[in-house]
Amino acid sequence: MLWIIGGTSETRRFIEEIRGHVMYVITVATESGRAVLPEDEPVVVGRMNAEQMCAFAQTYRISVVADLSHPYAVEVSQNARYACEQLHLPYFRYVRERTELQNAICVKSLEACLDFLQTVKGTVFFTTGSKHLADFQRVRGGNRFVFRVLPTISSLQECANAHIAMQDIVAIFGVCSEELNIAMFRDYEARYVVMKDSGETGGTPEKLRACARVGVTPIIISRADEYGISDLRQLAALVLNQG
Repeated sequence: MLWIIGGTSETRRFIEEIRGHVMYVITVATESGRAVLPEDEPVVVGRMNAEQMCAFAQTYRISVVADLSHPYAVEVSQNARYACEQLHLPYFRYVRERTELQNAICVKSLEACLDFLQTVKGTVFFTTGSKHLADFQRVRGGNRFVFRVLPTISSLQECANAHIAMQDIVAIFGVCSEELNIAMFRDYEARYVVMKDSGETGGTPEKLRACARVGVTPIIISRADEYGISDLRQLAALVLNQG
C-alpha cells in the first residue's frame, strides 16, 4: 500500500500518474488540502505527529511513502521521515523547484522576517496564509497589515483570534493571476508584500511580476534546503518500482 502525504496541487497530478497501478491511501492535514483533490478520492484529513504516523503506517500496512506536502510544512516531512526510519519504509520526497528571486528581500526564517518588519513603514500585504498571524500582528506597530488567506472557516477564525480587522482580510482561493495580484496590491496601497517561495505551482512568479509592475518591495521567507525529486513522473516511477 502506497501512502501519499498530500496537501498540494501536485498531489492531484501525481495521483493521475499512479492510479490503476498501485493501491494507495491519501492523507492531508487540513480541509483546504482536501479541496485540491478529486471529490471521489477517499482522503484521511487530520494532523499527525510522528507516533501517529507510525501507527497509521502499521494500520494501513504501508509499504512505501510519497511525501507531497507543502514545501513549508517542515514538521510534516520530519515526522514522515522519522516514521519511515522507524518502520524501515522507503520514503520519497517531492520538492518544488525554487523560484529565481530578483529584486527581493530574502529572509531566512519567520523570526528574521519579524525583525525586518519592525523597520518598515507603510502597508504590508501578506500572502503567507493563516499561520503565524498573531506573530505578524505583534510587530505591526502603526502600520497597516493586510492578510490574504484561504476562504475557510478555520482561516477566518485564525484571523479573528489574531484580532485582525475585517477590512484587512482578503479571503480567496488561489492561485491568483498577475493581474489580480496587481489589482490587490494597488487597491490596498501596499509598499511591501510578504510571501513564501512556493514555486510556480504556488504562484510566486505571478506575485513577483506584480510587485515589479506596481513598484512594491517583495519580502520572501526562504524555505529550508531539502533533497528530493522535482519531477512527478520520475517520482511515480520510483514509487511504482518499489512494488
